[in-house]
Amino acid sequence: MDETQLEQMKSAQATVWGLGDYPKIARLTDQAAVPLVDACAISAGQEVLDVAAGTGNVAIRAANEGAAVTATDLSPGLVDLGKARSAEEGVDIDWSVADVEDLPFEDACFDCVTSVFGAMFAPRPAKAIEEMFRVVRPGNTVGMSNWTPDSMIARSFGIIGSFFPPPEGVPSPFEWGDEATARERFEPHAGTVEIERHRVDWRFGSREEGLEFFENAGPQAAMKANLDPDTYAQMTAKQLELIDELNAADEGVVIDSEFLVVVGRKRG
Repeated sequence: MDETQLEQMKSAQATVWGLGDYPKIARLTDQAAVPLVDACAISAGQEVLDVAAGTGNVAIRAANEGAAVTATDLSPGLVDLGKARSAEEGVDIDWSVADVEDLPFEDACFDCVTSVFGAMFAPRPAKAIEEMFRVVRPGNTVGMSNWTPDSMIARSFGIIGSFFPPPEGVPSPFEWGDEATARERFEPHAGTVEIERHRVDWRFGSREEGLEFFENAGPQAAMKANLDPDTYAQMTAKQLELIDELNAADEGVVIDSEFLVVVGRKRG
């Protein structure tokens, strides 16, 4: 992928992730912020950067722990939503638009850098993790939460990709959810790497309500707007089949989805 294609992809990402109804997605994934904040041992007085922050699931929890928090996202729409949510919850967070692959901060200026289900979508994983470690102080932590390749989210994205293939040469974001891959990407920068497996538990009243969860996500909202109705119906039929396959309940829908929490401590 050349620089022009890269910029086009990032521009598309910035737009796409602002589509749909991300606050509904954030409410259902909010529980996943807890183990990341705990694993990073975020505490009062720390300076924390949350990148690809969405609407602030981790950022808000970190601020509530007493940390001074900066939150960034590539999508201006999500930054606006994050600012509004922070104000509504009475939390002081410094929000700005920024690319995780090119962070606008000095070297070694934060005590902790986090990303929950965000930086994993950067098209150049090595550059993203390099930047996250660049801006954290030596001896301090970088933490990520990443969906595993077998998670519901990964498998749903796989369905979307079968109808609308991703750009060539861009690694799957769900490689970050493979323990060996995550460790390999962290180790050039970290003296220690710790990995935990966690699960989120989603409950829906029906399979159709579960499908609505997918449709609230920006990438699927973009597909709905760009695919012809028959093709989109074929795609959602496969997603409904996935929901049926993963459903662990006799009534309604209960699906748990696995993710990794990866924490590296910067050398020095």
